[in-house]
Amino acid sequence: MKVFTKIGVDIAKNVFQIHGIDAEGKVLFRRKLKHSDFLAFFTNLHSCLIGMEACSSAHHWGRELTKLGHNVKLMPAVYVNPYVKLQKNGATDAEAICEALARPTMRFVAIKSEDQQAVLMMHRARQLLIRQRTMIVNALRAHIAELGMVSPQRVTGANKLIALVECEEDESIPVVARTDLPGALEIPCHFCKLKKRNDTCEKILTLMRRLPLCRMARGSRARTAS
Repeated sequence: MKVFTKIGVDIAKNVFQIHGIDAEGKVLFRRKLKHSDFLAFFTNLHSCLIGMEACSSAHHWGRELTKLGHNVKLMPAVYVNPYVKLQKNGATDAEAICEALARPTMRFVAIKSEDQQAVLMMHRARQLLIRQRTMIVNALRAHIAELGMVSPQRVTGANKLIALVECEEDESIPVVARTDLPGALEIPCHFCKLKKRNDTCEKILTLMRRLPLCRMARGSRARTAS
């Protein structure tokens, strides 16, 4: 069984491109692997140094390859780009990753644990909810502005707008608009749902920030910044 010193891996949704070299830099193989065959291929190899670009799924594969006894290094894509030769594709990317892996000054990204990735998922989910809520508020504010009414900013102003649209006694909004706006923008039902889901995310993130793992991560970032 051959020992591959360095292997560059280009990750895609369905196909992985790998590029392996020996200690002298001689190319040992270039090949594609299906998603289902990826871990099986590395199970049959002795421990080697594996490099990947630090995309979201790279952390999962990094953890799995580490379990198999390999030394996995993740690199920011911006640091790998200068080593890409000719046309950019899976094969040239894998070769560039392998080349960048051998650079003595290369900077690497720590492999995140599942808990750390879960926290990031919560943050991204919260950001999505805030964007959706903002889109609804901006749309409602723009429609009402056409009638010459300017509402206050932020969620407080949105609540006043919703109350104004729902108030049937108020004649400042035409009947047709009052009838159609809540349904077209799913107001206030969707807005309230987004607010509740965002509040839930906030509570979960508040609890997560108290975990030792999160405190360690914040302390590590502070030391790096100093």
